[in-house]
Amino acid sequence: MSRIIAIANQKGGVGKTTTSVNLASALGSMNKRVLLLDLDPQGNATMGCGIDKNEAELTVFDVLVEDTPISEVAQFSDANNCHVLPGNSDLTVAEVELMAMDAREQKLKDALVPVRDQYDYILMDCPPSLNILTLNAFVAADSVLVPIQCEYYALEGLSALLETIDGVREAVNPDLAIEGLLRTMFDGRNNLGVEVSAQLIEHFGEQVFRTIVPRNVRLAEAPSHGVSIVGYDKSSRGALAYLALAGEIIRRRAHQGASQNLANTDNPAETAVSPDVTPNESNKSNSEEVESANG
Repeated sequence: MSRIIAIANQKGGVGKTTTSVNLASALGSMNKRVLLLDLDPQGNATMGCGIDKNEAELTVFDVLVEDTPISEVAQFSDANNCHVLPGNSDLTVAEVELMAMDAREQKLKDALVPVRDQYDYILMDCPPSLNILTLNAFVAADSVLVPIQCEYYALEGLSALLETIDGVREAVNPDLAIEGLLRTMFDGRNNLGVEVSAQLIEHFGEQVFRTIVPRNVRLAEAPSHGVSIVGYDKSSRGALAYLALAGEIIRRRAHQGASQNLANTDNPAETAVSPDVTPNESNKSNSEEVESANG
């Protein structure tokens, strides 16, 4: 069964759409079957996959409001090697339409049921606000990936988002987990960035991905060509970062599966084995990441 991941942060400009597009492409390049949903009315993820949001005949709007099957709406992006459910400004209308519907927060979850087994990963690019579209994503998701720019207000915004996730857990989706916190647009020459990165690790530990996405010119250029950074410049630091993130997510999922299998055995001692690294190795790894980002 696929892993459904909502990529969200109520603060804009943190690399949310960049992460959605490039993670989908990176997973696709590793022979994973990927579906990317663009839930943002701006439609930037759609354009970043080489699909014209203004010419898309069917979009997420049709799935949520008209109950059109996802299989009829999804388009394959040759440039990014993944299926895309396009989004555009019609999603603003969808927000209004959904408010009048029964079980409105369940619409996306119900729509994904028929196609879930067709993919290894389903990624959802959420709008930079906690609206009905984001709520639909959280109800449908197994986990939330949070891109965070290492700046002064990052922790404040993160606290509000985590409170929302807790609320969704209590109300409608008790299994919703944190996939991980991803440090984006990182500049190791900036002391504030280094300090915020250290605070994230101190407060959230292994929930922080080891991968750090650096500031990278090639990464910023790729969307204008309608391709991911993997397709635009696979050797760039931005591409290497997202390929590393994809690998990290795949390994985490494998470790989680192994841990669940161990939990079903009769040997409780085995279940206590950490799937990743020892604390000392983790600290060393984080230090190496900062040095790598500096370089």
